[in-house]
Amino acid sequence: MRREVVYILTISIGLWVDQNGTDWPLKGEYIVNIVVWSIFAAIFAQGDRVERIEMLTVLAFATPMELFFTEVWHLYEYREGLMPLFVPAGHWFLFDLGRRFSKHLPEHWAWPSIVPFVPLSIYFAYQGIDTSGLLLLLALFGFMQWGPERRLYATMAWLALAMELWGTYLGNWAWFAEVPWTPLTAWNPPLLCGVVYALGDLLVNVTVNQFTGKNSSLENNTLHTEF
Repeated sequence: MRREVVYILTISIGLWVDQNGTDWPLKGEYIVNIVVWSIFAAIFAQGDRVERIEMLTVLAFATPMELFFTEVWHLYEYREGLMPLFVPAGHWFLFDLGRRFSKHLPEHWAWPSIVPFVPLSIYFAYQGIDTSGLLLLLALFGFMQWGPERRLYATMAWLALAMELWGTYLGNWAWFAEVPWTPLTAWNPPLLCGVVYALGDLLVNVTVNQFTGKNSSLENNTLHTEF
């Protein structure tokens, strides 16, 4: 089965199971933990050295980021409080899904594809719903202009929003309306929370280059297609 299908089914169904399996004999969250980490382990076992480094880098980035955002900064909270164990591996699934989708986005369509975020961000900020969106929009522009993979950044903006809309709709997590330590507000979910994946991509590239002297598998066009 193609990885893209595995990722989409795991994320979409997994979030539903996590939310609706609270009273099951085997709690839904535990089922999702087992399934997600089993898939992650299988991919890791079959991957080459570069991909394994990428996977571990995403885990090393996503885990403390999640804990900081939820337990220290309090940007959002999960339904039962502490971050579910499947979340860090889920970040790899979404990131790798975005890399695969971005390969099919023509380079000249990268900038036009994010145009809808401009009026939406301005409108949400004007209404006071999501003033943080303007800063995230500027950050996205910066990554698009100077980052190495603008197709990926554009793709992740939409993919992350889709996942966030699904997760917040189900009630797996919720974003707070006010951004602590700032005068900013945030929608539930923020329109451009996917910008964080652009930073993740830069960290993955730096780490892979540090350990192997090569670029990431996306830049080398060596992504594995099958699970």
